[in-house]
Amino acid sequence: MSEEENQIEESSPIAPGLALAHSPEESTDEGPRRRGPDPLAALRVWQPRTRLGRMVLNGEVLSYEQALATGFPIREVEIVDALLPDIEDDVLSVNMIQRMTDSGRRVRFNVLCAVGNGDGYVGLSVCKGKEVASTIQKAITQAKLNLIPVFRGNGSWEAAEGPGNSIPFKATGRSGSTRVTLLPAPSGKGLVIGDYGRRVLKLAGVADVWSRSSGQTRSTINFAKATYNALEELSRAKLSDEIRERLHITVGRRSS
Repeated sequence: MSEEENQIEESSPIAPGLALAHSPEESTDEGPRRRGPDPLAALRVWQPRTRLGRMVLNGEVLSYEQALATGFPIREVEIVDALLPDIEDDVLSVNMIQRMTDSGRRVRFNVLCAVGNGDGYVGLSVCKGKEVASTIQKAITQAKLNLIPVFRGNGSWEAAEGPGNSIPFKATGRSGSTRVTLLPAPSGKGLVIGDYGRRVLKLAGVADVWSRSSGQTRSTINFAKATYNALEELSRAKLSDEIRERLHITVGRRSS
């Protein structure tokens, strides 16, 4: 009877990140990581504290799209690591902030981090802390909890008929005095935008885009946040099925 129970447990569905964490091939570390703890090691000892986390651990939710469809808030970073194991992070900037107080000079760090799977999901976060390493890890965790689905489509009049890796229509994002407008571009044009906006769009899975910017564009945080806010503005649009089919709009991941 115990052998049958083991066969049932082995055949039961499991989230892709949990499968990687418990597979024997991934249990050994191939080399040191760039920063922070290993998310696979955290998944091996994960004890969910929310209802959605228990559903993921029990195999009731197997994809990030299913997690969003449940309507429950995602409050545990292990949920993202379990459902999107291929997510990558990019620390855009680390700034030192000095403040003079009665007790002396106080030094803190401001970290801007973006995460994404390169296929329709991106997150951004700005965190402050006393130490660089712990602040970077805090920013990565917060960015994973701020993931948004990205609208991608073929909205350029210059492009040929069919799906594309651009955006379906124009969108504008603003942060502070910085304003960034994203415009659809034909396939092969590339990301015609500043460096920090390009890094955010690359993590989101957008390969072709035109852009316009105004305001204080030298501000790293505002420029990246304005680009992120433009992508978030796309996701708020209400579109009919006819427009979605004509512009070949996909939300989130394309690959299954």
